[in-house]
Amino acid sequence: MSKQVRVGVIGTSSYADTSHLPFLKSHPHAQLAAICGRNRDRAEQMAHKYEIPLVFTDYRDMIEKGHLQAIVIATPDDLHYPMTMDALEAGLHVMCEKPLALNAVQAKEMAEKAAVVGVKNMVCFTFRWFALYRYMKVLIDQGYVGRCFDCDIRYLAGYARTPSYLWRFDRRYANGAVGDIGAHMIDLARWYVGDIAQVSARLTTIMERPALEGQPYEAANDAAILMLQFENGAQGTIRVNAVAHPGDRGQEQHIILYGESGTLESDYSMQGSDSARGITKTPCKIQGTRRDATHFEKLDIPDEIWEGTDRSNLFSGFTTQSIGDRLFIDSILEDRPAVPSFYDGFKVQQVIDAAIESHQKECWVSSSKSLEEKAHP
Repeated sequence: MSKQVRVGVIGTSSYADTSHLPFLKSHPHAQLAAICGRNRDRAEQMAHKYEIPLVFTDYRDMIEKGHLQAIVIATPDDLHYPMTMDALEAGLHVMCEKPLALNAVQAKEMAEKAAVVGVKNMVCFTFRWFALYRYMKVLIDQGYVGRCFDCDIRYLAGYARTPSYLWRFDRRYANGAVGDIGAHMIDLARWYVGDIAQVSARLTTIMERPALEGQPYEAANDAAILMLQFENGAQGTIRVNAVAHPGDRGQEQHIILYGESGTLESDYSMQGSDSARGITKTPCKIQGTRRDATHFEKLDIPDEIWEGTDRSNLFSGFTTQSIGDRLFIDSILEDRPAVPSFYDGFKVQQVIDAAIESHQKECWVSSSKSLEEKAHP
């Protein structure tokens, strides 16, 4: 295969530097052709580091002049919609960071536009590609838990504990923890259990943060609890917290699925990670019990899922396997569906919208409520 996909990246954050850019650089048929950032000096530094020939400070110029085939959008949430719509209008394949948009109305337009244009579209729900969670999906599809009737999902982190301004917790630009880390967990809940019909949520703002340049703003939640009713009758909870104190675990996630045939449980943390020294240890485990068993047993992730990766680092597969940004490129080259797609992003956004509305109204809210009603209450 000699074809190269010319890719442009919008965004020069540390996440773009440690994830999207090295992941794309590792693919033999991805050509990093252009990068765009508001700070030209920062963009030029990134361009030099990853040998990117074209540098822009306006994404529209990059779309027009970069001679691109695909684009990766790694910007604050409020920019996802306009950037994606412009890229789709130009006929580009698009990979967009999660959450897909600020609301379900925007996300629906993005998904519909991508379908009409006929390009590959993907949302970066990172955890779907972890070996841990891929094996859980295999076990679920094999019937390990049978009909799932209850799930409990938690994601605890401490990245927002400092009382400083962060755009993720400014309602003008994002939807707080429920939109940031919550989007990941909502996606896993859908993937494992099914579509979510109703939501009852409590969103909390724990940390007081200073205004940006003295301008007042509406603070977004930094912790959230969602109660879920799935369309198939299952129930569940999602708890996310960005101001927890996980100690040396860094971040931790716990998922328990209860079903007719058995129970499946996973634990993941970033214990022992040291970003300053480039160490990213990611301890994880899966255990389960089923049918007449009285004890949980450890379930080892098969070799074929780990193939080509460092088993102590769940991120290592993103530079060796067809997952994440590399899967996006492969989907273009092989003309196959890119998953998770903008449709998946739209379905997650519906749940985020419902959680926000539920908190405001203190009631259960349908996550599939008419979009026309949401747009024109």
